[in-house]
Amino acid sequence: MKTILTLFLVFLTCIATAQVLRKRTTMLMGGRFDITIVAPDSASAEMNIDTVIAEITRIENLISDWKPSSQVSQVNANAGIRPVKVDKEVFELTERALELSELTNGAFDISFAAMERIWKFDGSMTALPSPEAVKKSVEKVGYKNVILDKARSTIFLKRKGMKIGFGALGEGYATDRCRDMMLKKGIKAGIVNASGDMSAWGKQPDGSDWMIGINDPQHSGELFAVVPLRQGAVVTSGSYEKFVILNGRRYSHIINPATGYPATGLMSVTVFGPGAEKANGFSTSLMVLGKKAGLALINRFPDYSCVMITDDEKVFTSANFDISEYRYSEQPETKE
Repeated sequence: MKTILTLFLVFLTCIATAQVLRKRTTMLMGGRFDITIVAPDSASAEMNIDTVIAEITRIENLISDWKPSSQVSQVNANAGIRPVKVDKEVFELTERALELSELTNGAFDISFAAMERIWKFDGSMTALPSPEAVKKSVEKVGYKNVILDKARSTIFLKRKGMKIGFGALGEGYATDRCRDMMLKKGIKAGIVNASGDMSAWGKQPDGSDWMIGINDPQHSGELFAVVPLRQGAVVTSGSYEKFVILNGRRYSHIINPATGYPATGLMSVTVFGPGAEKANGFSTSLMVLGKKAGLALINRFPDYSCVMITDDEKVFTSANFDISEYRYSEQPETKE
């Protein structure tokens, strides 16, 4: 449900700081991870990158719904049959995902994994699916049918055929978890970037902030803005790479799990905040909710901020964010 947006990092090195920067790219959780560590020496940096990869792999084996042996897959296999006992970590992640589902009134829905993929964004779709097909595609989606038992640490899906899945929310959780782990180990700076879900901490070896470039959704290869990222996270959801135009209307690949219809109105949403897990939930939800309802939601959370670009190329930001000083283009922002 999420477009991977190309983000770039401007890395600077300074010998006087006695710090080295090492970066490694690998495939985990079905997507690309770029792991950057700043450490006193190369051996320490590489060792800690290994630790990060091991932790992401551990999380993947717990929550990936495409791995038959994972606890989430066991929950899905027993939908409509019985509750399944899971680790505290999986239970609490599910609990937070359900809270987000409730908060967004289903714009984010942990049970979206059961949605039938009737919309095609590969150029093969030439007509809208029928209302009956759209309704059927989401008939097994419904977060209110996910039953948690905290005392027993169990998850039960009430209806057969239901599935839960964390998707990019799980990637955001993994990046946050690895950042916190590195901080506890005394690694004072780095970035864990999961296909655009990014958790960062500390500064570059020369003492400057990490600089994050956000692509211009209307102009391939060009930047919309470059924003300093200090202690925190940034996540972008977008519809400009995967969409279909039918009857003169643009339909996003991001599907509203409550209705089965694609999100419309926004090309991209970038969310900044203390954690990538929640920022990811917000970015996807805001794409579904649209400009007005999305801004109303995120303005309730002052630790998080956002910038939206609409289908007609207008820029809107949350009340607590001024992107004008970071802009590459001349188009003014609007606050609501």
